[in-house]
Amino acid sequence: METMMLVVRDGTKLATDLYLPAGEGPFPAMLARSMYGRGDETYAIPFTEQGIAVVIQDIRGMGDSEGNAPLFEADGWGSSQDATDTIEWIDKQAWSNGKILTWGGSGLSYTQILAAAASKSITCQSIMVAPVGLYHYFTFMGGVWRKSMLEGWLKGLGRDEMIDLWKSHPAEDEFWRSYDTTHRAAEITAPAILVGGWWDMFAQGLIDCFVSRQHDGGENARGQQKLIVGPWTHHVGDPPDEVGDLVLKPNQQLDVQALERRFYRHWLLGEENGVMEEANVRYYTLGALDDEDAPGNLWRMADDWPPLPTSQTSFYLHPQNRLSAETAPDGGEYAFSYDPADPCPTHGGGNYAFLPAGPFDQRQVSRRADVLRFETEPLDAPLEVTGRVRVKLTISSDAPDTDFTAKLVDIYPDGREILLLDGIRRLKFRNGYRRAEPLVPGTTGEIEIDLWSISIIFNQGHKI
Repeated sequence: METMMLVVRDGTKLATDLYLPAGEGPFPAMLARSMYGRGDETYAIPFTEQGIAVVIQDIRGMGDSEGNAPLFEADGWGSSQDATDTIEWIDKQAWSNGKILTWGGSGLSYTQILAAAASKSITCQSIMVAPVGLYHYFTFMGGVWRKSMLEGWLKGLGRDEMIDLWKSHPAEDEFWRSYDTTHRAAEITAPAILVGGWWDMFAQGLIDCFVSRQHDGGENARGQQKLIVGPWTHHVGDPPDEVGDLVLKPNQQLDVQALERRFYRHWLLGEENGVMEEANVRYYTLGALDDEDAPGNLWRMADDWPPLPTSQTSFYLHPQNRLSAETAPDGGEYAFSYDPADPCPTHGGGNYAFLPAGPFDQRQVSRRADVLRFETEPLDAPLEVTGRVRVKLTISSDAPDTDFTAKLVDIYPDGREILLLDGIRRLKFRNGYRRAEPLVPGTTGEIEIDLWSISIIFNQGHKI
């Protein structure tokens, strides 16, 4: 292993470790750019044993690298392009054959997503649990600051100053555009395998990354993306069978590393292993876990996302807290009082580290006075929901501004209320995120809460 300070275009030096395989070369290379430290040879050996050189780098301002730019600012297409400069450096080395895989999960994957929109010299990518952009999927979900996750993560990195910077941009302004690759999809030329989970904090951001690149990507990216979504939280590498308050069937386990390996060996080493002839999408459809004969709880294959011809189906709020596909009666209203000093707590869902993640039983919070709860009758037959779920409300508030949240819950016959999805929307951003439009207290307005996506078959006898 050789450690060097790689000099990028503005003179900043980035701490970089190089591991070369045995033999003469030239070799393909794996590049990982990290905010968590460069680690040791255990990260490199699985690649060098395959004849792949390994380059692991501390991103600007982290670890042993110089600079103090805001996180991710120098990783994309701005005035500083550290990923592009590093890739160009690799390409010029005598030991390199010019084929480059970018690799790493979570934050390391997000640096890959940015790099792909800036460099056309990436051969392929392995992207795990990362979003296509920051605003909607990481910092301001529904226009609401994701406090526990963001502040815990940034403080843990020693980057407390980022809290005030990101919070100073509560609307989706031009600042956030520089972190969102959807508008630069045509610049992306790298095939990728993307892996996520239904209860990951970036679940929809990963799906939208796949869709953007698969349909709007540039040459060699469009049509060359692979998506895997399992019944997992942020830990997709070796997920436990127990997640939240559920014990999943053992078939939820998937050898993601083997699929990842086949993918990059095809692109880096020219291995004809059939990976690109397989379905573009693998997704796990959940089902009831109290009935061995219940439909669902299986992996499915598809060519695209959404995977099936779907129709948007509306369920309406009815008197006596009923939820039904029958058209709602005219009139009627429901009220609750929200106390900022005693907010309804989050219990599960798409979180990470600082809040529990996954499908937790909601009974400890669903009977609170500040929760309105609507449920169907027990289902006469199984009902599948695959795709995006949204809640539309006509609302009024006596507060200058407030947040509305919603949950999709699978109610078991024994009374368990298993959380599938949840979402939030700030009232002043009800008409879009570009500009705040406070609702005059006492007047009514429309609001839509995006709960993101899921695939589940609600079993007969269950309620929604």
